[in-house]
Amino acid sequence: MWRWLELSLLFLVFASVAGSVEGADKMRVYIGTYTGGESQGIYASELDLKTGKLSPPELAAEVDNPTFLAIAPGGQQLYAAGEIGNFRGKKAGAVSAFEINKADGKLTLLNQESSQGAGPCFVCVDHTGQCVLVANYGGGSIASLPIEKGGKLAPAASSIQHEGSSIDKSRQAAPHAHSINVDPTNKYALAADLGLDKILIYDLDPKAATLKPHDPAFAATVPGGGPRHLAFHPDGKFAFVCNEMLSSVTSFAYDAKQGQLTLLETLSTLPQDYNKPGNSTAEVLVHPNGKFVYVSNRGHNSIAIFAFDAATGKLQALGHQSTNGKTPRNFGIDPTGQYLLACNQDSHTVQVFRIDPATGELVATGDSITVPMPVCVKFLAHE
Repeated sequence: MWRWLELSLLFLVFASVAGSVEGADKMRVYIGTYTGGESQGIYASELDLKTGKLSPPELAAEVDNPTFLAIAPGGQQLYAAGEIGNFRGKKAGAVSAFEINKADGKLTLLNQESSQGAGPCFVCVDHTGQCVLVANYGGGSIASLPIEKGGKLAPAASSIQHEGSSIDKSRQAAPHAHSINVDPTNKYALAADLGLDKILIYDLDPKAATLKPHDPAFAATVPGGGPRHLAFHPDGKFAFVCNEMLSSVTSFAYDAKQGQLTLLETLSTLPQDYNKPGNSTAEVLVHPNGKFVYVSNRGHNSIAIFAFDAATGKLQALGHQSTNGKTPRNFGIDPTGQYLLACNQDSHTVQVFRIDPATGELVATGDSITVPMPVCVKFLAHE
């Protein structure tokens, strides 16, 4: 019975994604940024799926430091992490809720709520659209916020402070929650904490929008690695974590019934002959066909490409593609699997690459747009 429910949820999650892109000619692209310079907030562009070209970006909403974005199931609302240290006089960041205008892509602010910790850097929405989860890097905590009818956020129903440290006291003297992801069954949430070298696991009640520590409470990652982001394989049986500080990617087997991760291996994301200091990883994503895993390198300024072995869950390094810019932060793969868009934060561009679905190779299309300090890209199909 449980297995049937698990498969049903997986089907609904991926059918929802597939249904939203079937027959689409264009994708709307939302881009989160750091403000304070030329950026004013969240920008929107259109990706032509036939040509791979992006339209000139337009400001979709003014908001402070909307560095990471998440779109609710159904595409009616967008949520943004406001990476700030003070919200309404308290040491916390913001989570903003926006209504999406399907006609022109503009965003209308619905409301804002506290992230319950300083420096929120990641948000996601559960698969049923009932709650938003947020990771606070500066505060080293996570929180869950109910989504009310119409898309507004209610104050946090759960707020959990991480505790501890790890071996690199320059970066890991305290917890730094860097991401939080809902598993494919919608029963668990997994939070990567860079300061602890752990993936903390929580029981998720989406209806109540609450989180509580799971048993086992965490999976350890490479000491000193600094786990940053996590991506699930489409089959729900594996997960991949990019380790920011040691420029590596770790493969895990995932037991969705038990909510448990088992470490399989860790590989470098850099070429063997690359020895310059200062590189760090930022994002990890799995191609929709499940055959390839991609990780961004800031410093080497590249996307590392890996082949996935379905029999073992392990990865094979295939090479690297320059992002043709500086400091690739987040990147996105459009839901059809044709294009990868890389955010070059310090050269202020979003570059387009065509993906070979057979080899995983990335080929620069030559097309890019200028966006001030881009951090994150999210896709929404046109109706």
